[in-house]
Amino acid sequence: MQKLDGQLITVLGGGGFLGRYVVQRLLARGARVRVAQREPRAATFLKPLGGLGQTQFVACDVRDAASVARAVQGSDAVINLVGAFGDMQAVQADGASHVATAARTAGAAALVHVSAIGADAGSASAYGRSKGDGEAAVRAAFTDAAILRPSIIFGREDRFINRFATLMRISPVVPVIAPNAKFQPVYVGDVADAVVAALGDAAAGKTFEIGGPQVLTMAELLCWIADATGRSPLFVDVPDFVASTLARGFGWAPGAPITKDQWLMLQHDNIVAEGVEGAAQLGITPASLAAVADGWLVQYRRNGRFAELASR
Repeated sequence: MQKLDGQLITVLGGGGFLGRYVVQRLLARGARVRVAQREPRAATFLKPLGGLGQTQFVACDVRDAASVARAVQGSDAVINLVGAFGDMQAVQADGASHVATAARTAGAAALVHVSAIGADAGSASAYGRSKGDGEAAVRAAFTDAAILRPSIIFGREDRFINRFATLMRISPVVPVIAPNAKFQPVYVGDVADAVVAALGDAAAGKTFEIGGPQVLTMAELLCWIADATGRSPLFVDVPDFVASTLARGFGWAPGAPITKDQWLMLQHDNIVAEGVEGAAQLGITPASLAAVADGWLVQYRRNGRFAELASR
C-alpha cells in the first residue's frame, strides 16, 4: 500500500460521490486530508474515517481563484474531482485552470485532475468541450499533472445505475434512448484507487483512461440492471429522431428525460480508446458490475435480501 504519512493532500470535491472514496483511501495511507468544497459542512461525515486532526474542512468554490488559492495553500499534493452539468465552462474549464495555477503557486509536488472520457475542446457537447478546455488549462499551468478520464462510474451512491433501477421499480415500461451507445462502467472504488496511485511520480504528466472490464451498449446495460434487480420491464427503443427532438425541444425543462447536451454526448461511445494508458498502468484491476453491484442493487428487488427465499 502506498504510504502518504503526514502529507497534506487537498481534495477539491472530497465530499462528493467519488470524493468520499478517495478521501477514505488517503486517510488509510496516513495522509492528512483537507476537504475543500462549496459547503464543507456537507462533508463532515468523513471526519470519523480518520484520526484526531487528520481531516480538515474548508470552503472553496473553484470558480473563484482566490478561494482556490486559500484552499490549497501549504498542500503537498492536490486532487481536483469537481465536475458539474451546469455552469460547465466556469466549473470544469475555468475552475480547472484556477486549481492547477493555485497548486503550482503553492508548490504542490503533485496534481491529479479527474476529467472524463470524451473530453475534447472540439466536442459538440458543452460537457465534452468544458472538460477538454479544462485539461488544456491544467497542462498549461501544471505540466506534470496526472489526468484521469474515467468512463461512467458506478457505485452505491451513483446517479446512473440507481436512476435506471429506480425507474424499473416504478414503471413496467422503460424507454431506451441511444440503445447502441457503448459504455465501459467502472467501479467508484477502483477509480479512487487510480486517483491515489496517480499521485506517484510514474504518473506525472500522463493521461489515463479508466474503464471497467465490460463494454456494454445502453440496451445491454439496462437488461443487466433488470436481471440484477429481478425486474422484467418492457424495453422500448426510442427512435433517434424522436430522442433528438425531445432533447432539443424539451431538454431544458425540469425533469426532462434527456437534455440536448446529454443527447450529443450519447452520439459517441464512452469507452477506453485503444493504445492509451489506463488502469493496468496504475496497478488497478477493475471489478465487474456483477462483482460489486449486488451489494446495493438488492434494495430494488421486490423482497430485498429475502428475494431468493421468497422465490422458493
